[in-house]
Amino acid sequence: MDIKTASALRRLRLVSAPEAVSFLLLIICSVLKRTTEFNAVPVMGMVHGLLFVLYVLFWLDAWNRTKWNLKTAALYFVLSVLPTGGFFAERKLKREAEAAVIASRARREGVVSA
Repeated sequence: MDIKTASALRRLRLVSAPEAVSFLLLIICSVLKRTTEFNAVPVMGMVHGLLFVLYVLFWLDAWNRTKWNLKTAALYFVLSVLPTGGFFAERKLKREAEAAVIASRARREGVVSA
């Protein structure tokens, strides 16, 4: 894996957990708006919207660089629209990055020819 691909995956990974947290906070703020006088929906909506747009941009970049098949790309997109999906995406991306580092080291050391 080249450095640009690794960077694209890292950016996607770094934005996925905050995006999931902001989604959960937006849901909580929506419930509080309906049940109390507390209204933080406009602020949380903007924060979540910004993080979601970043996630989608980083997802497109990662998809372009990694050449994921349609199933894998769709999985990462679906995870972004589920309330806790960003946490699962972050964990899966971390495992994927670790596997790529191990494969790269094995190729460098001549253990694997690929």
